[in-house]
Amino acid sequence: MSKKEKVILAYSGGLDTSIIIPWLKENYDYEVIAMAADVGQGEELDPLNEKAIKTGASKIYIEDLKEEFVTDFIFPTIKANAVYEGKYLLGTSFARPIIAKRMIEIAQKEGATAIAHGATGKGNDQVRFELTVKALAPHLKIIAPWRIWDIRSREDAIDYALERNIPIPVSKKDNYSMDRNLWHLSHEGQDLEDPWNEPQYDKILKLMVSPEKAPDKPTYVEVYFEKGIPLKVNGVKYKPVELVEVLNKIGGENGIGIVDMVENRLVGMKSRGVYETPGGTILYVAHRELELLCLDRDTLHYKDLISQRFAELVYFGQWYTPLREALSAFVDKTQENVTGTVRLKLYKGNCMPAGAKSPYSLYSEELSTFSRDEVYNQKDAEGFINLFGLPMKVSALMKQNAENDSKKGKKDKESKSAAKSSEKSKDKVKSTSKGSAKSSSKASAKSTESKKSSSKSKKKG
Repeated sequence: MSKKEKVILAYSGGLDTSIIIPWLKENYDYEVIAMAADVGQGEELDPLNEKAIKTGASKIYIEDLKEEFVTDFIFPTIKANAVYEGKYLLGTSFARPIIAKRMIEIAQKEGATAIAHGATGKGNDQVRFELTVKALAPHLKIIAPWRIWDIRSREDAIDYALERNIPIPVSKKDNYSMDRNLWHLSHEGQDLEDPWNEPQYDKILKLMVSPEKAPDKPTYVEVYFEKGIPLKVNGVKYKPVELVEVLNKIGGENGIGIVDMVENRLVGMKSRGVYETPGGTILYVAHRELELLCLDRDTLHYKDLISQRFAELVYFGQWYTPLREALSAFVDKTQENVTGTVRLKLYKGNCMPAGAKSPYSLYSEELSTFSRDEVYNQKDAEGFINLFGLPMKVSALMKQNAENDSKKGKKDKESKSAAKSSEKSKDKVKSTSKGSAKSSSKASAKSTESKKSSSKSKKKG
């Protein structure tokens, strides 16, 4: 009897992956090995061991990836200031490559021939999982049930689970699609599918309170960075995972980090989601303030250009690409002097800068002051403006000269035209005068002839 082929399933214990285990066995006769990545879901992972085995998996790996997730994926993205479409802090996006990477390592260890995931054919996650497989293990087969099976909706999936007595964490009445990790919690589906509907925050928020329910007094928090990497909160040094957890608590209590957005998915459609990112929002705001203090203008502005591209690469699942690696190398160079402390004021959903300091600060009070100073010679500004504005001046003079030449040409043309008209008028007058003279001469000649004829007649008579 030949041994069954093995498939490694990205398993979360949620609706989709709960029904994929029996579906893979029914349709492929695979030995299914589940892999659950602990990227900060917390209590969600506790029951997975028993649940996966009862559902039909031969074994389950529960992999603690939190430290690697923060240091190798979250921190590089913060340093890049990468934000997708100006709002999304990429919580789900950069969690997928690390999960897929670990699945590949387990597949190699188990001798599996295939990887399976529960991402739908409409979403971005299918791309993120599969691009990672193509980049790191192109020989592995990829199975994406949502692109194959007859199940067409989450309601169908719930029915499939109920028919097989598979316990699931949602019902048809409470059917939000959620993804949680250390960095964020996302919500999609149900009433959120209509962009006109205001999210029911008191119903859906889990990592934080709504701004209305936040304290009436502001909370101050200080974050210390070293070379762009956050190391301390309020003077206390934390390990990477602990630091994010501490800021999640502080931010969550103050209603920080709600994002409600309609975004452009990679597959071409728009989707609407609500994201909770309390600690991440604090880190992004603080890091940006420190860069404004420490980076020179040209580097800062150029880095802003690549930040958007970096965000697209992460969102599109292109983490393991030469371009992302090259951009990260550039970003790392820019962070050499991004060291210092930023103080933020948190109040009812608002995260406001309240101070920043750095040993590498490029801000000079002597130069910037409005008071009397002996450092900055304001007369120098005149020469600078003259040189800086020279291209504009040259361009304006060129346009001015072109307009003057055009006006002059038009005037000359009009003068020539008037002169020609005058000549034609003179010629016409001359022609008329000559014609009149000829007519007069002819008339005079006729009159003379007539007189001669009359005289002859009289003589004859």
